[in-house]
Amino acid sequence: MRSSPNVASAALVLCMVLLSFASSALVEPKAEVAVASLAWGQAIGEGDPEKVLPLYSDDAVLWGTLSPTVRSDRAALRDYFVTAFKVLPGLKVTFGDQLIRVYGNAAVNTGYYTFSYVKDAETKSLPARYSFTYVKNGQRWLIVDHHSSAMPSPPR
Repeated sequence: MRSSPNVASAALVLCMVLLSFASSALVEPKAEVAVASLAWGQAIGEGDPEKVLPLYSDDAVLWGTLSPTVRSDRAALRDYFVTAFKVLPGLKVTFGDQLIRVYGNAAVNTGYYTFSYVKDAETKSLPARYSFTYVKNGQRWLIVDHHSSAMPSPPR
C-alpha cells in the first residue's frame, strides 16, 4: 500500500512536534531548578535570613561553608544565616558552572559559586563548591540538602 506525500509529510511534522514537546519537557525542570538556585542567590544578596529560609524545606539539612557542624532544623538554619550575614557583611553570590540533573520530583544542582563580601572597606571573595538537592513541592523546588565548602587550593 502506498501512502501519499501529504500523509508522509503530515506524519513527519507530527513526529517533529512531539519530539519538540518531549525535549522541552526535559529542559523545563532543569530551567526551573536553575531559577530556584538563582532565587537562593538573590535572597543571599538581601542579607535577610527570612528571605532565604522559605527556599528550604522544613526538614532541610545544610552543611554550610562557614560551619563545622551540620544544620538539620529550622532554628539551626536560621542561626547559620544570621551568623553568616554578620560575619560576611554585604554578602553576595555569583554562580559559575552548574550541572543540573532532574530525577522526577527530585533534582541535584552541583557546581561552584563565589561569595563576595566587604571587610575593612575592601571587597573580599570566597570561591566555594556546592551541591543543592531539591524536591518539587507543588510548583516550587525546595532545597532539602545543601552542602557547600570552600574551594581547595590547587595541588602544588
